[in-house]
Amino acid sequence: MDNQASCNHQTVYFGVININMNKKTIGSIDVWRCGSCKTKFCEEKQLGIESISDTVGMPTIKANEKWGILICKLASKNKWKLIKLKNNSILKHECIGDKIIPLSIEDYGVVDQNHYSVMIEDNINKAVEI
Repeated sequence: MDNQASCNHQTVYFGVININMNKKTIGSIDVWRCGSCKTKFCEEKQLGIESISDTVGMPTIKANEKWGILICKLASKNKWKLIKLKNNSILKHECIGDKIIPLSIEDYGVVDQNHYSVMIEDNINKAVEI
């Protein structure tokens, strides 16, 4: 939304996405929405992870970005992460062994054989099995 920078956001809880592995919930994404400009804000909660998220407060995205969940098929833990997807771009992902790898984003989705993405807007109040 172009008007999100000028909006005095009035956020309300919008929904949740549960992240499941083998039918067991391992985390969730809380989704909030501004009642005025309809901008969505997301916050990840990984069960069993005690480190603080790199973004504190209500994280925002730019008008040309969409919220997504990155799933890494290679990792044994920390298999998912809330991400900002920018169409036709490169996402830098910290993969196993602390190695940073580039992932191509096409049509707001990750294009890689060992990683994939799920759109937040398509899964609010649902469970995503990884």
